[in-house]
Amino acid sequence: MDVDVVLSLHGRAGTALVLYYTAVGLWGLYLGIRDSGPTPGFRGAVAIAVIASIVQGALGFLVFLLGNPPRLHILYGFAVALAMPLAASLVRDRAPRGQSVALGLAALFTAGLAIRGIITA
Repeated sequence: MDVDVVLSLHGRAGTALVLYYTAVGLWGLYLGIRDSGPTPGFRGAVAIAVIASIVQGALGFLVFLLGNPPRLHILYGFAVALAMPLAASLVRDRAPRGQSVALGLAALFTAGLAIRGIITA
């Protein structure tokens, strides 16, 4: 596989992750403002974000095999893939509104991690 194709896919997927995590984060904050817990749709969106992060990581692994990416970039990649599952496990026992707010903030934090990853590329 051509390294330029993989780099292009990895870069575009990174941008998509930033936008998607931002939307999910705002959705979680909106639910919290409305004094609502995470809806099934919101939980599904979080699951999709986590799966997309793992796919992004697989593309990053291909880049690693085909080239030599910056080490800090790899650290941000791992952080993006692990942030939401960690947040979901930590907020499990909170009140429903608190779960929405915490997951929303975690998604926005993850978007920031993805932005930092892009910057260090």
